[in-house]
Amino acid sequence: MTEANETKEQLQMPTTYDPKDAERKWYDYWIKNEFFKAGTRPDAETYTIVIPPPNVTGMLHIGHALDFTLQDILIRTKRMQGYDALWLPGSDHAGIATQTRVEQKLREQGQSRYDLGREKFLEKVWEWKELYANTIREQWAKMGFSLDYSRERFTLDEGLSQAVREVFVSLYEKGLIYRGNYIINWDPAARTALSDIEVEYKEVQGALYHLEYKTTDGTDSIVVATTRPETMLGDTAVAVHPKDERYKHLIGKTLLLPIVNREIPIIADEYVEKEFGSGAVKITPAHDPNDFEVGKRHDLPQVLVMDETGKMNANAGPYQGKDRFECRKQIVADLKEQGVLIKIEEHVHQVGHSERSGAVIEPYLSTQWFVKMQPLADQAIDAQKTGKGVNFVPDRFEKIYLNWIENVRDWVISRQLWWGHRIPAWHCADCGQITVTREDATACSHCQSTNLNQDNDVLDTWFSSALWPFSTLGWPNETEDMKRFYSTNVLVTGYDIIYFWVARMIFTALEFTDQIPFKDVLMHGLVRDSEGRKMSKSLGNGVDPLEVIEKYGADAMRYMISTSSTPGQDLRFRWERVEQARNFANKIWNASRFALMNLEGVTAADIDLTGQLGTADRWILHRLNETVRDVTRLIDSYEFGETGRLLYNFIWDDLCDWYIEFSKLSLYGTDAAAKSKTQSVLAYVLDQTQRLIHPFMPFISEEIWQHLPHVGETITLASWPVENQAFESPDAVREMELLMDVIRSVRNIRAEVNVPMSKKVELLVKPASSDTLSILSNNEEYLKRFCNTSLLQIDAEMAAPEKAMTAIITGAELFLPLAGLIDIAQELTRLDKELQSLHGEVERIEKKLGNEGFVAKAPAKVIEEEKAKLADYADKRDKVIARLTELKG
Repeated sequence: MTEANETKEQLQMPTTYDPKDAERKWYDYWIKNEFFKAGTRPDAETYTIVIPPPNVTGMLHIGHALDFTLQDILIRTKRMQGYDALWLPGSDHAGIATQTRVEQKLREQGQSRYDLGREKFLEKVWEWKELYANTIREQWAKMGFSLDYSRERFTLDEGLSQAVREVFVSLYEKGLIYRGNYIINWDPAARTALSDIEVEYKEVQGALYHLEYKTTDGTDSIVVATTRPETMLGDTAVAVHPKDERYKHLIGKTLLLPIVNREIPIIADEYVEKEFGSGAVKITPAHDPNDFEVGKRHDLPQVLVMDETGKMNANAGPYQGKDRFECRKQIVADLKEQGVLIKIEEHVHQVGHSERSGAVIEPYLSTQWFVKMQPLADQAIDAQKTGKGVNFVPDRFEKIYLNWIENVRDWVISRQLWWGHRIPAWHCADCGQITVTREDATACSHCQSTNLNQDNDVLDTWFSSALWPFSTLGWPNETEDMKRFYSTNVLVTGYDIIYFWVARMIFTALEFTDQIPFKDVLMHGLVRDSEGRKMSKSLGNGVDPLEVIEKYGADAMRYMISTSSTPGQDLRFRWERVEQARNFANKIWNASRFALMNLEGVTAADIDLTGQLGTADRWILHRLNETVRDVTRLIDSYEFGETGRLLYNFIWDDLCDWYIEFSKLSLYGTDAAAKSKTQSVLAYVLDQTQRLIHPFMPFISEEIWQHLPHVGETITLASWPVENQAFESPDAVREMELLMDVIRSVRNIRAEVNVPMSKKVELLVKPASSDTLSILSNNEEYLKRFCNTSLLQIDAEMAAPEKAMTAIITGAELFLPLAGLIDIAQELTRLDKELQSLHGEVERIEKKLGNEGFVAKAPAKVIEEEKAKLADYADKRDKVIARLTELKG
């Protein structure tokens, strides 16, 4: 819509704002006209955000709404500031999470993935992906996100898959990816390896089982303790400290392992803490990461006693086929019967659980693919410590990031799944060697045999996510987008995935692009319920953002959730705050509607802010200037909560409650020149206000802006407000503050003596200076109107009336003669009655608190409440006494 299209109809707005109609209409308009498409300003500075890709496992939740709304605020602001702004959308295949959901659906139909086979199962997962990718797009639209859909990516699409292969093969060629037998975290439910940070530790009430192993010759014994007695079947040694005098004579001897009757050696290793427990430790290299390292040092056998499902295998002897926890019960009973179990102690300890399936993790010896982390971590640490790294907001998260990356362990990247990037490694059935290549292998690189099988495992989903900031822009190809939009400006994400994702993106980007992937990382907190609890299905306290939009509109949800946010802090979702945001939107609507009723015939070309302006006009332009400056600074600092407070105060208080009310004198007056100036100021300030609020409330601001006199097709491409030195007017601020002080004081006095605003009153003002006298005299019309006076006298020499309500403000004294306000005799009678009532309440509570029996028996909380009541009644009584004294005087 352009200036030429401005008509009388354009200035007419419906009585009430309908979010549903506006949201559907304007989002379709924005998308149809490609207003969100980047690359249309080739000479402008770029600003890039790549969306943290949501998993295609289901619907977006309220945490996504927060994360994405903050990004949209930034990208809309920068687009309006003239940047070539790209907000790149996409989604994540989410490996184990998505596969688990699809397998669950199959189980409900009486099938498993093995019934379908790999190819057919993956077809089912792709169907799931399409369904939920479309759902996510619909949710993005409903929330008003200004994404460049022409550049949408998916972690399993062709381009990103090429990037994944390039990184894997390159790291392999550098010796930074290797395959080996190591203890990993194993999820028996999902039957896959997990990285350390995919394990959640929960405090569990368990037991500590003390077992006595006898020496083979039967002359001695050693006591060991374990929380997992079923793993003793895989023991291959018992270790003691080399300097422990109690066991020196036993080192080198052997013990007979109960149940399976296997001889195991007694070894010496400094890993053992001789002061802890018995000072002897059972060593189970295939089922404990520390024991694995001890076993390597002593060349111990690695006896695996479980299979991939958590059931005991053939090495478990009589317990073969039993579930690990069933085995625990049985073996405890058997060990007790044999006299091996000498004591059971209750023991609270941390037990690892799979973040995905919830199953108890099993430390498990397995052949996996790993990334050697130390060289990659060293680059990232060096960048951070030399000032070339990422800026964390708040900065306290830098320490958390560095602490993890400085103590990082090798990353297990293989997953025993079907959904994901299949590892580009081929095993030769003839020579047993592995071929790793960027293209699908057709012949063994070692013996040229064509008898090859691709590795069955897929890569950890975070492997592809780690490349997201540059793979989405076309890397490893030298694309125009990669040249123009990388590296990105900011990553907005929750503090709970610093290790999972943020750290991995940083060290991967440094390795493959020689640049940090983003300049800033804005960490926000979790969205909790109104009681501060984490949202979860089990508590049933989750919030669906679409439900919020259905009730209150997208703008209300966006404004509430973004302005309740402080960087790095959790926030509480409160429905009443959404309602307040909706009321704020309605306030903006009603103010704009009033203005437009008084702007008929005014076009953008008619707006003229030069020449003589009234006090209120100059004041609101000054306040707009301050708001523009502060809002711009705060958005750049990611202080969205404070931005929201400033916008709310400016729009609700300054613009609606004061300026629009003051403007009515000119708008309804007979001075044509004054009316024209006020129309210009009103139109201009409303236009600028819609631009400032637009990143937070895009729909209502577009709807209002299109009704206002304007030039341009959409507010999304309108220029961002900038400070105008010509609007600076500290004198107008001083004058308006004086006028507002007078008006507020008169209104307070009216409220104090129950005099409605509709009743006219006498107002006597005694200025303290000639300057104040001049300001008040020049603005009498405002005082008469908003104090509703029957008589207004402004006189620096006046004497204070004998019987009057008084108020002292900066620069003046105010007097409201009582005779014109109230019936004094009637008011004295009412106050006398109120005083007697308050006397009675004070005496009653004093008597109660003076009762030793009550004080001795009553809870402390009750006593404190009574004391608070006493203080309140006493304060009210003192005020009534003061009022009676004033009236009688």
